[in-house]
Amino acid sequence: MKYCGRDFSDTEIEGIRRISEQEPSLTRLAISRLVCETLSWRKPDGALKEMSCRVALLRMHRDGHIRLPPPRHPGHSGKLRRHRTAQAEPEPAFVLPASELLDLRIDPVTTRRESALWNEYVDRYHYLGYQPLPGAQIRYFARAEGRTLALFGFGAAAWKTAPRDRFIGWTDHQRAARLHLVVNNARFLILPWITSRHLASRLLGLVARQLPDQWLHRYGYRPVLLETFVEKPRFAGTCYRAANWLYLGDTKGRGKLDATHACALPIKSVWVLPLTPHFRKSLSA
Repeated sequence: MKYCGRDFSDTEIEGIRRISEQEPSLTRLAISRLVCETLSWRKPDGALKEMSCRVALLRMHRDGHIRLPPPRHPGHSGKLRRHRTAQAEPEPAFVLPASELLDLRIDPVTTRRESALWNEYVDRYHYLGYQPLPGAQIRYFARAEGRTLALFGFGAAAWKTAPRDRFIGWTDHQRAARLHLVVNNARFLILPWITSRHLASRLLGLVARQLPDQWLHRYGYRPVLLETFVEKPRFAGTCYRAANWLYLGDTKGRGKLDATHACALPIKSVWVLPLTPHFRKSLSA
């Protein structure tokens, strides 16, 4: 059986079942840590892959393969509490070309207060709203002239997407082993009161130069490829093209949970940006 990109043998499922039932006082969090340690399920930096494990265990539980204890906080769904603060209220219009902006910079989110503000901005002003980013991640504020102009969110890459996988040329085994070297630009929001010619492409250039070193510092490895998905026909991907991203083709609208081939999701164009000249060698080694 496969959960969260990992194949589990019958023996491993039985071992997980024993762990989850051996001690009634264990919490779901404690069980996931034990399972990670038992299976040596770790991130590239050596840390336990706890979040993926917790999702996999929950799906196994729902599929009837294991039995987890009741959650300690059943009312908590993990969703954003949609409170509104004055910090994220709409501001007066700001109109200035990107070439004239002083001190344009991209700052990573580092505190709980910044995290809550980033979540609120995205929830209020991004057409997809807020959802927790999967896996390893870095979020950014783009600022200049003493104001917040835009926000970025980077997280785990899509498990499969045909245009990207053809472009890389890797096998399923190589993809499973090296997918962490691809990072997904899951959110890019220029705040609606900001009008700045060429700002989007300039910010994409800045973040592409800045992210690899910061990812290395945070997670212990350097990504070699960025990807993103641009919903059609809502957006044309013009700013990505201007920032030298490569258009690879379109998705089929299925999504990872489409088991009936209904193709009910919006079609999205697939864009990538190589971060090193030898990215294919790194991804298919």
